[in-house]
Order: sequence, then structure tokens, then C-alpha cells
Amino acid sequence: MRSMAIRRNGMMKGMTLLIAVLLCTAMLFPLTASAAYYNTYSSVAKLNNANGCYAAQGFAAGSTYTYSIKVNSSNTKAVIYRTRMSDGSTTLMKNGDNGTTHATYLGHANDVVLSYIDGKYYMFVVTMKAGSMSLVKLKYVGTTFYKVGQYTIKYNGANKSMSGVKITSKDANKINFMFKSGLTLYKGTLPLTANSGTIPLTKSLSLNVKDAKVNGSTISNITSYVSQGFGYSKDTIYVPLTYKNVSVVLVYRNLSKASGTIKADGNLSFRITSAAYADLFEIEGIGIANGKLWFSTNRRTKPGDTAHDGVHYFNGYNAS
Repeated sequence: MRSMAIRRNGMMKGMTLLIAVLLCTAMLFPLTASAAYYNTYSSVAKLNNANGCYAAQGFAAGSTYTYSIKVNSSNTKAVIYRTRMSDGSTTLMKNGDNGTTHATYLGHANDVVLSYIDGKYYMFVVTMKAGSMSLVKLKYVGTTFYKVGQYTIKYNGANKSMSGVKITSKDANKINFMFKSGLTLYKGTLPLTANSGTIPLTKSLSLNVKDAKVNGSTISNITSYVSQGFGYSKDTIYVPLTYKNVSVVLVYRNLSKASGTIKADGNLSFRITSAAYADLFEIEGIGIANGKLWFSTNRRTKPGDTAHDGVHYFNGYNAS
């Protein structure tokens, strides 16, 4: 009897230990499963160097096409490429104002956002200039664009240049913009159909990159990474950062409810470390469309290489 009691007691202890292990596993598994990391990509199109414009800058994604801007070394010329997402066919867009295939007023053209207003399609481009040309409005019809507006961006009463722009919402009267300069976000509003004027900014949020985790770990030299434009979708921004041949994308959520300095989502991150483009793999801009995270690049195999810029998307990620 005593040996049976001892055996029964041992079995109960074993069962208790097994249940404890199973409970711990069940608790840990969702945390592991919810973390997502993407580090491969597919190329859809190559971006050429028309009119001596070899540096990829602003990028946006619509429902059918992506739009990529490239500039020359002095920021005195810019070209726009339209790429069909489904097959990669790419067209150099025409300047409908003068019949050329370039513009001279887009500056560094660091970021661009698309908008549909009163039955017409528009692009808003941040030039990284302070003053009356800090934001430029283009109307586009097919593969032809026309300059229709320009604006002065101000912060605390002073002219301010911006490196990123997205539209968070619009209604019958106004467009609500989100601008970015470095790692700071700003809010600004413009009358819906205005083609000129001043956009006064209010500071919105600051982005914490130092504590951001990519694939579960922080990056020791993250402050050496260069910030570019950004992507926006459903109250979430996607922020690309580049250091040499490594580009990461950090994700910041629930912006409308946030304040102060915000941290990146530790459960979703992206990184490309390129051996093929060992001199530079720079994600310039981000667009979200048809469930994919699209981006444009400057890619170099060696210094001076300008032959490999392109349009791409991350494999496996579904943004819908």
C-alpha cells in the first residue's frame, strides 16, 4: 500500500510538472508567433538615369502604379517614373508645361504623396527647401504632369524645410498632412483645392530609434543610420533608415493616440543587408498598396555605380 501511495504521489508530481510546462509553452507561443521579421525582397523595375538624374528620392504607391522621383547632383533637375505594379513596365513621365521630361523646381524631392481631389490626380512633393517652394503640387494625367501649386511651410513663424510628407486624412474642406524632418513629425493643414499659401505646422511626435528592435535586437550604431521619407497607412508609419549596405524599416503605430516620444513596434521589423550591393543599399521611400510594402532604392556595387536603382517590395509581408 505504501509503495502504491508513493508511486501515485510521484505520478501526480510528474503530471503537475507536465501541466506547468504546457502552460508556460502556451503562454510563450503567442508572443513568439506575433513577432514578424522580413529580410528578403523582390525587384519589379529598374529606374534609369534620364536627363542626368541618377539619385532616387521621393516615392509613392497608388492602386495600380508607383511613382519614383530621381534628381541630378545639383538638385536642379528631377524626373518622375511611373511603374505598373503588376508587370514592372516603367515610363518616364512628360512635363506637360514645356514638353520636356524633367522639372527644374522640385529641389531634392525627398518625398511625395498622392491625392485624388475633385476627380483629378495630384502629387505633393517636399523639396527640402525653405520658403515659397517647400511643397510643390503637381497634377498628373496618365504619364504627363503639370505644376499647379506651391506652398510655404512654416514652424513657429519661420520658414521650414521638410524631408517627408504624407496625407493622414481629408474632407470636403481641407487636407490634413503629416510632415517629417529628421526624426520629428509635424501636422499641417491646407484648404482642399488651394494652389498656394502658407502651411503653419505644429509639432506632433518624436521618433525613438535608439531603443528600436529589429528581429528582436537593438542596433548599436542606429544613430549613424540616415533617415529618408516614410510610408503611412491606417494610423501607422513605416520609417526607412540606412547605413551603407544595410536598410531597416521601423514601424510606429497608433499615432493619433500617441504623444511625446514614441517607440517602434518590437513585433514587426524589416531589414535588408545586401552583399550584391555592398557599397550602398538605400531604401529611399515607402509605399503601401495592394497588401504589399513597396519601396524604391539607390543601390551601388561600388562608388560611382548608378545603374541599379529600382522599385521593389518585401517578400511575405501582407499589410492589408
